[in-house]
Amino acid sequence: MENADLISVEVAYAKADEQLIVKLEMAPGTTLQQAVEQSGILDRFPEIDPAHLKAGVFGKLKKLDQTLREGDRIEIYRPLIADPKQVRKQRAAEGKRMKKGGGDLGD
Repeated sequence: MENADLISVEVAYAKADEQLIVKLEMAPGTTLQQAVEQSGILDRFPEIDPAHLKAGVFGKLKKLDQTLREGDRIEIYRPLIADPKQVRKQRAAEGKRMKKGGGDLGD
């Protein structure tokens, strides 16, 4: 790190066809929301709604006022397009139908 008074963090956002990771040097005490705003990702991806921003550090959802630490990787989460519980139920139902049909599932 060039300046001992700064911490290094990354802000990441991914869509199906595009991913972006922005490396930042921030002052100690910077919050998750401040890092997201300073990364420029909100400007580059207008579909991100700052009023409903969901983000985390290393895959764990965090509050926007979370203070960052050296090396943190902030991930901006997209809204879900399907209810995970409903998808699991549907997969389970499809799996039961497949097993009842026999075939070569390797019983």
